[in-house]
Amino acid sequence: MTDYTYDTFFNGSIRIKQERTGYRFSIDAVILADHVRPRGGDRVLELGTGSGIVLLMLAFRYPRVQYFGVEVQPDLYSLSTDNVIQNSMQNRIRLFGQDMKDLKSKLIGGPADIVISNPPYRRIDSGRLNPNHQKAIARHEIKLTLPDLFRTVRKMLRTAGKFIAVYTAERTGELFVEMQRFGIEPKRVRFVYSGWKSEATLLLVEGVKGARSGCKIGPPLVIYNADGSYTEEVARMFEV
Repeated sequence: MTDYTYDTFFNGSIRIKQERTGYRFSIDAVILADHVRPRGGDRVLELGTGSGIVLLMLAFRYPRVQYFGVEVQPDLYSLSTDNVIQNSMQNRIRLFGQDMKDLKSKLIGGPADIVISNPPYRRIDSGRLNPNHQKAIARHEIKLTLPDLFRTVRKMLRTAGKFIAVYTAERTGELFVEMQRFGIEPKRVRFVYSGWKSEATLLLVEGVKGARSGCKIGPPLVIYNADGSYTEEVARMFEV
């Protein structure tokens, strides 16, 4: 029998169920959600929904937006669907349990205004595969490579629409090459650091489909203080 844990956000306004030993969202998802700022009436599509935490946080903060998510793993699709229902977000969030490479824009009523993703960070031949199948697929490019991702982004995103992602910093060069190869121009970048004296571990990138070249580098985002507590900026991400 599957064992679950439950976490709450926004003073208990959102409740998230996760498998205790399966793939679990991390601070990456919270950071990604905080950097997405949709406008009323936008279509927001998440590629790789996992437990649904990012879309739930966004739907709570920005209720006048249409949200869509796709998840290829059946068990995670079922989990995210349960989380959407338990948080009474069925009228704001629609999920699809399928491979994102098979998506068509008509499925969400037309091209998306914003596409977001927290894709697998590691190549299939990089590092040891986790014996847990959920974790392995989420962390390694077993079912999704960077070219696969950006073929889908190009297909699903409207011209001048935004692509926003969190990704591993060590593959920054590859990420930018693939974005530009598929017509998504990097426009804003923020590097993420575990501590004040550490090297960057992640980056947040915002690209625009069909835009001219020119990229701005934002201030560093530091996750932890020296005592292990969240920095003031990250702590605010958990607030309403």
